[in-house]
Amino acid sequence: MTDREPPLVRRGPFAAGDRVQLSDRKGRKHTVWLTPGKIFHTHHGQIAHDDLLGRPEGSVVSSSSGAGYLALRPTLSDVTLAMPRGATVVYPKDAAAVLGVADIGPGLTVVEAGAGSGALTMWLLRAVGADGAVHSYERRDDFADVATSNVQRYFGQHPPQWTIVVGDLAEQLPVRHEPGSVDRVVLDMLAPWECLAPVADAVVPGGIVCAYLATTTQMSRLVETARASGAFTEPQASETMLRTWHVEGLSVRPDHRMVGHTGFLVTMRRLAPGAVPPARHRRPAPGAYGEDWTPPDRAEARRGGSPEAGR
Repeated sequence: MTDREPPLVRRGPFAAGDRVQLSDRKGRKHTVWLTPGKIFHTHHGQIAHDDLLGRPEGSVVSSSSGAGYLALRPTLSDVTLAMPRGATVVYPKDAAAVLGVADIGPGLTVVEAGAGSGALTMWLLRAVGADGAVHSYERRDDFADVATSNVQRYFGQHPPQWTIVVGDLAEQLPVRHEPGSVDRVVLDMLAPWECLAPVADAVVPGGIVCAYLATTTQMSRLVETARASGAFTEPQASETMLRTWHVEGLSVRPDHRMVGHTGFLVTMRRLAPGAVPPARHRRPAPGAYGEDWTPPDRAEARRGGSPEAGR
Protein backbone atom coordinates (compact mmCIF):
# COMPACT_ATOMS: atom_id res chain seq x y z
CA MET A 1 0.00 0.00 0.00
CA THR A 2 1.44 3.37 -1.02
CA ASP A 3 1.59 6.41 1.24
CA ARG A 4 -1.24 8.03 -0.76
CA GLU A 5 -3.57 5.04 -0.65
CA PRO A 6 -6.45 5.15 1.88
CA PRO A 7 -7.13 2.08 4.02
CA LEU A 8 -8.54 -0.78 1.97
CA VAL A 9 -12.12 -1.90 2.42
CA ARG A 10 -12.14 -4.56 5.11
CA ARG A 11 -12.96 -8.11 4.05
CA GLY A 12 -13.16 -11.49 5.69
CA PRO A 13 -14.12 -12.31 9.28
CA PHE A 14 -15.04 -9.52 11.67
CA ALA A 15 -12.10 -8.15 13.64
CA ALA A 16 -11.62 -5.67 16.47
CA GLY A 17 -12.15 -2.11 15.25
CA ASP A 18 -14.59 -3.08 12.49
CA ARG A 19 -17.78 -1.12 12.03
CA VAL A 20 -20.68 -3.61 11.95
CA GLN A 21 -24.31 -3.03 11.10
CA LEU A 22 -26.84 -5.17 12.96
CA SER A 23 -30.32 -5.53 11.45
CA ASP A 24 -33.31 -7.01 13.29
CA ARG A 25 -36.29 -8.81 11.73
CA LYS A 26 -38.11 -5.50 11.15
CA GLY A 27 -35.17 -4.03 9.25
CA ARG A 28 -34.09 -1.67 12.03
CA LYS A 29 -30.36 -1.09 11.89
CA HIS A 30 -27.79 -0.48 14.61
CA THR A 31 -24.11 0.27 14.12
CA VAL A 32 -21.42 -0.91 16.53
CA TRP A 33 -17.61 -0.67 16.55
CA LEU A 34 -16.31 -4.06 17.60
CA THR A 35 -14.32 -3.97 20.84
CA PRO A 36 -13.34 -7.16 22.69
CA GLY A 37 -15.26 -7.51 25.95
CA LYS A 38 -17.92 -4.88 25.19
CA ILE A 39 -21.67 -5.47 25.21
CA PHE A 40 -24.25 -3.91 22.85
CA HIS A 41 -27.66 -3.38 24.44
CA THR A 42 -30.84 -3.65 22.36
CA HIS A 43 -34.58 -3.68 23.08
CA HIS A 44 -34.36 -7.44 22.70
CA GLY A 45 -31.45 -8.21 24.99
CA GLN A 46 -27.69 -7.96 24.90
CA ILE A 47 -25.19 -8.88 22.18
CA ALA A 48 -21.59 -9.49 23.15
CA HIS A 49 -19.03 -8.10 20.73
CA ASP A 50 -17.01 -11.27 21.31
CA ASP A 51 -19.86 -13.24 19.69
CA LEU A 52 -19.19 -11.36 16.45
CA LEU A 53 -15.38 -11.36 16.44
CA GLY A 54 -14.03 -13.97 14.04
CA ARG A 55 -17.38 -14.61 12.35
CA PRO A 56 -17.79 -14.17 8.59
CA GLU A 57 -19.71 -11.20 7.26
CA GLY A 58 -23.37 -12.08 6.72
CA SER A 59 -23.64 -14.10 9.94
CA VAL A 60 -26.67 -14.04 12.23
CA VAL A 61 -26.02 -13.49 15.93
CA SER A 62 -28.57 -13.97 18.71
CA SER A 63 -29.18 -11.59 21.58
CA SER A 64 -29.54 -12.75 25.17
CA SER A 65 -33.32 -13.06 24.59
CA GLY A 66 -32.89 -15.14 21.46
CA ALA A 67 -33.63 -12.42 18.89
CA GLY A 68 -31.64 -12.79 15.69
CA TYR A 69 -29.58 -9.97 14.16
CA LEU A 70 -27.97 -10.02 10.74
CA ALA A 71 -24.39 -8.70 10.87
CA LEU A 72 -22.84 -6.94 7.85
CA ARG A 73 -20.30 -4.21 7.28
CA PRO A 74 -22.24 -1.08 6.28
CA THR A 75 -22.00 0.25 2.74
CA LEU A 76 -21.09 3.85 2.01
CA SER A 77 -24.79 4.50 1.42
CA ASP A 78 -25.53 3.23 4.95
CA VAL A 79 -22.77 5.39 6.40
CA THR A 80 -23.99 8.46 4.51
CA LEU A 81 -27.53 8.22 5.85
CA ALA A 82 -26.52 7.48 9.44
CA MET A 83 -23.53 9.76 10.02
CA PRO A 84 -23.59 12.94 12.16
CA ARG A 85 -24.70 15.98 10.18
CA GLY A 86 -23.87 19.64 10.10
CA ALA A 87 -25.47 20.49 6.77
CA THR A 88 -28.00 18.26 5.01
CA VAL A 89 -26.22 15.34 3.36
CA VAL A 90 -26.27 14.58 -0.36
CA TYR A 91 -28.38 11.43 -0.68
CA PRO A 92 -26.70 8.30 -2.08
CA LYS A 93 -28.87 8.40 -5.21
CA ASP A 94 -27.65 11.93 -5.96
CA ALA A 95 -24.03 11.17 -5.06
CA ALA A 96 -24.08 8.23 -7.48
CA ALA A 97 -25.60 10.46 -10.16
CA VAL A 98 -22.89 13.08 -9.64
CA LEU A 99 -20.16 10.47 -10.13
CA GLY A 100 -21.90 9.36 -13.31
CA VAL A 101 -22.80 12.62 -15.05
CA ALA A 102 -19.52 14.28 -14.05
CA ASP A 103 -17.55 11.21 -15.15
CA ILE A 104 -15.46 11.17 -11.97
CA GLY A 105 -12.90 8.39 -11.85
CA PRO A 106 -9.39 7.39 -10.72
CA GLY A 107 -6.59 9.91 -11.01
CA LEU A 108 -8.71 13.04 -11.51
CA THR A 109 -8.32 16.32 -9.66
CA VAL A 110 -11.70 17.37 -8.28
CA VAL A 111 -12.72 20.61 -6.58
CA GLU A 112 -15.78 20.48 -4.32
CA ALA A 113 -17.70 23.40 -2.78
CA GLY A 114 -19.07 23.23 -0.14
CA ALA A 115 -18.13 20.24 1.93
CA GLY A 116 -21.28 20.24 4.10
CA SER A 117 -21.20 17.12 6.28
CA GLY A 118 -18.67 15.31 4.10
CA ALA A 119 -21.07 12.82 2.51
CA LEU A 120 -20.32 13.65 -1.12
CA THR A 121 -16.65 14.11 -0.22
CA MET A 122 -16.38 10.43 0.72
CA TRP A 123 -17.92 9.35 -2.58
CA LEU A 124 -15.53 11.62 -4.49
CA LEU A 125 -12.49 10.33 -2.58
CA ARG A 126 -13.36 6.71 -3.28
CA ALA A 127 -13.92 7.51 -6.96
CA VAL A 128 -10.64 9.35 -7.61
CA GLY A 129 -8.59 6.74 -5.76
CA ALA A 130 -5.06 7.02 -4.44
CA ASP A 131 -3.72 8.77 -7.53
CA GLY A 132 -6.41 11.47 -7.64
CA ALA A 133 -7.05 14.50 -5.47
CA VAL A 134 -10.11 16.12 -3.92
CA HIS A 135 -9.99 19.74 -2.77
CA SER A 136 -13.00 20.69 -0.65
CA TYR A 137 -13.93 24.30 0.14
CA GLU A 138 -16.35 25.21 2.92
CA ARG A 139 -17.25 28.67 4.19
CA ARG A 140 -18.34 27.57 7.67
CA ASP A 141 -15.87 26.32 10.27
CA ASP A 142 -18.48 24.17 12.02
CA PHE A 143 -19.45 22.39 8.79
CA ALA A 144 -15.78 21.85 7.95
CA ASP A 145 -15.20 20.29 11.36
CA VAL A 146 -18.15 17.90 10.95
CA ALA A 147 -17.04 16.97 7.43
CA THR A 148 -13.47 16.33 8.58
CA SER A 149 -14.65 14.15 11.46
CA ASN A 150 -16.96 12.08 9.24
CA VAL A 151 -14.38 11.58 6.50
CA GLN A 152 -11.60 10.62 8.90
CA ARG A 153 -13.86 8.22 10.74
CA TYR A 154 -14.89 6.50 7.52
CA PHE A 155 -11.38 6.12 6.09
CA GLY A 156 -9.69 5.54 9.45
CA GLN A 157 -7.36 8.51 8.86
CA HIS A 158 -7.22 11.83 7.01
CA PRO A 159 -7.02 10.67 3.37
CA PRO A 160 -3.67 11.84 1.93
CA GLN A 161 -5.33 12.88 -1.33
CA TRP A 162 -7.84 15.17 0.40
CA THR A 163 -7.47 18.87 1.22
CA ILE A 164 -10.18 20.83 3.01
CA VAL A 165 -10.03 24.62 3.12
CA VAL A 166 -12.26 26.96 5.12
CA GLY A 167 -12.92 29.88 2.82
CA ASP A 168 -14.78 31.23 -0.18
CA LEU A 169 -14.32 29.23 -3.39
CA ALA A 170 -14.23 32.29 -5.66
CA GLU A 171 -11.39 33.76 -3.60
CA GLN A 172 -9.42 30.55 -3.07
CA LEU A 173 -9.49 29.03 -6.57
CA PRO A 174 -7.20 31.58 -8.26
CA VAL A 175 -4.74 31.35 -5.35
CA ARG A 176 -4.57 27.58 -4.95
CA HIS A 177 -5.06 26.24 -8.49
CA GLU A 178 -3.28 27.11 -11.71
CA PRO A 179 -5.50 27.86 -14.71
CA GLY A 180 -6.56 24.66 -16.45
CA SER A 181 -5.34 22.42 -13.62
CA VAL A 182 -8.69 21.06 -12.38
CA ASP A 183 -10.50 18.17 -14.09
CA ARG A 184 -13.87 18.38 -12.38
CA VAL A 185 -15.74 20.89 -10.20
CA VAL A 186 -18.73 19.91 -8.06
CA LEU A 187 -20.73 22.82 -6.64
CA ASP A 188 -23.13 22.29 -3.73
CA MET A 189 -23.72 25.87 -2.67
CA LEU A 190 -26.39 28.55 -2.49
CA ALA A 191 -25.34 30.70 -5.47
CA PRO A 192 -22.95 28.76 -7.75
CA TRP A 193 -23.39 31.30 -10.57
CA GLU A 194 -21.34 33.76 -8.49
CA CYS A 195 -18.17 31.70 -8.94
CA LEU A 196 -18.47 30.63 -12.60
CA ALA A 197 -15.65 32.95 -13.73
CA PRO A 198 -12.92 31.52 -11.43
CA VAL A 199 -14.29 28.01 -12.03
CA ALA A 200 -13.99 28.50 -15.80
CA ASP A 201 -10.39 29.63 -15.35
CA ALA A 202 -9.47 26.65 -13.16
CA VAL A 203 -11.10 23.88 -15.23
CA VAL A 204 -9.18 22.27 -18.08
CA PRO A 205 -10.84 22.53 -21.51
CA GLY A 206 -13.20 19.59 -21.78
CA GLY A 207 -13.48 19.38 -17.98
CA ILE A 208 -16.87 19.02 -16.34
CA VAL A 209 -18.71 21.26 -13.89
CA CYS A 210 -21.63 19.75 -11.98
CA ALA A 211 -23.86 21.73 -9.62
CA TYR A 212 -26.26 20.29 -7.06
CA LEU A 213 -29.19 22.66 -6.54
CA ALA A 214 -32.27 22.63 -4.34
CA THR A 215 -34.71 24.87 -6.23
CA THR A 216 -35.86 25.63 -9.76
CA THR A 217 -34.95 29.31 -9.37
CA GLN A 218 -31.34 28.39 -8.56
CA MET A 219 -31.26 26.01 -11.50
CA SER A 220 -32.62 28.64 -13.90
CA ARG A 221 -30.18 31.31 -12.70
CA LEU A 222 -27.18 29.02 -13.06
CA VAL A 223 -28.15 27.77 -16.53
CA GLU A 224 -28.79 31.24 -17.92
CA THR A 225 -25.60 32.66 -16.39
CA ALA A 226 -23.56 29.79 -17.81
CA ARG A 227 -25.03 30.38 -21.25
CA ALA A 228 -24.26 34.09 -21.07
CA SER A 229 -20.65 33.44 -20.02
CA GLY A 230 -19.77 31.74 -23.29
CA ALA A 231 -17.31 29.50 -21.43
CA PHE A 232 -19.33 26.27 -21.30
CA THR A 233 -21.30 23.87 -23.42
CA GLU A 234 -25.09 23.91 -23.22
CA PRO A 235 -25.97 23.05 -19.57
CA GLN A 236 -27.91 19.83 -18.98
CA ALA A 237 -30.41 19.78 -16.09
CA SER A 238 -31.77 16.63 -14.45
CA GLU A 239 -33.04 15.09 -11.25
CA THR A 240 -33.03 11.52 -9.96
CA MET A 241 -35.93 9.79 -8.23
CA LEU A 242 -35.71 6.42 -6.52
CA ARG A 243 -38.67 4.08 -6.02
CA THR A 244 -38.33 0.65 -4.44
CA TRP A 245 -40.70 -2.24 -5.18
CA HIS A 246 -42.50 -4.81 -3.05
CA VAL A 247 -41.93 -8.29 -4.49
CA GLU A 248 -43.58 -11.25 -2.80
CA GLY A 249 -45.01 -14.06 -4.91
CA LEU A 250 -47.66 -12.62 -7.21
CA SER A 251 -47.81 -9.42 -5.17
CA VAL A 252 -45.50 -7.19 -7.20
CA ARG A 253 -46.14 -3.48 -6.84
CA PRO A 254 -44.34 -0.20 -6.13
CA ASP A 255 -43.71 0.56 -2.47
CA HIS A 256 -45.99 3.21 -1.00
CA ARG A 257 -43.07 5.51 -0.22
CA MET A 258 -40.24 6.66 -2.44
CA VAL A 259 -37.26 8.98 -2.34
CA GLY A 260 -38.58 11.66 -4.68
CA HIS A 261 -37.11 15.09 -5.32
CA THR A 262 -34.02 15.92 -3.31
CA GLY A 263 -32.16 18.20 -5.71
CA PHE A 264 -31.34 19.10 -9.30
CA LEU A 265 -28.09 18.47 -11.14
CA VAL A 266 -26.81 20.92 -13.76
CA THR A 267 -23.86 19.66 -15.78
CA MET A 268 -21.73 21.43 -18.41
CA ARG A 269 -18.28 21.16 -19.99
CA ARG A 270 -15.55 23.76 -20.34
CA LEU A 271 -15.03 25.06 -23.85
CA ALA A 272 -11.58 25.79 -25.22
CA PRO A 273 -10.68 29.50 -24.82
CA GLY A 274 -12.17 31.48 -27.69
CA ALA A 275 -14.26 28.57 -28.98
CA VAL A 276 -17.76 29.38 -30.19
CA PRO A 277 -19.93 26.26 -30.44
CA PRO A 278 -22.64 25.97 -33.11
CA ALA A 279 -25.75 27.82 -32.00
CA ARG A 280 -28.15 25.36 -30.47
CA HIS A 281 -31.67 25.50 -31.84
CA ARG A 282 -34.14 25.87 -28.97
CA ARG A 283 -37.83 26.51 -29.01
CA PRO A 284 -38.66 28.22 -25.73
CA ALA A 285 -42.21 27.92 -24.49
CA PRO A 286 -44.41 30.99 -24.99
CA GLY A 287 -43.67 33.46 -22.22
CA ALA A 288 -40.45 31.73 -21.15
CA TYR A 289 -38.59 35.00 -21.55
CA GLY A 290 -41.36 37.40 -20.65
CA GLU A 291 -41.30 40.94 -19.35
CA ASP A 292 -40.50 39.81 -15.80
CA TRP A 293 -37.36 37.92 -16.83
CA THR A 294 -34.04 39.76 -16.86
CA PRO A 295 -31.26 37.95 -18.75
CA PRO A 296 -27.82 37.79 -17.09
CA ASP A 297 -25.44 40.35 -18.50
CA ARG A 298 -22.49 38.74 -20.30
CA ALA A 299 -19.99 40.94 -18.49
CA GLU A 300 -21.62 40.10 -15.16
CA ALA A 301 -21.44 36.40 -15.97
CA ARG A 302 -17.72 36.67 -16.71
CA ARG A 303 -17.17 38.46 -13.38
CA GLY A 304 -19.01 35.64 -11.61
CA GLY A 305 -22.23 37.47 -10.80
CA SER A 306 -23.11 40.63 -8.89
CA PRO A 307 -22.66 40.81 -5.11
CA GLU A 308 -26.42 40.81 -4.74
CA ALA A 309 -26.92 37.64 -6.77
CA GLY A 310 -28.97 34.98 -5.07
CA ARG A 311 -29.79 37.07 -2.03
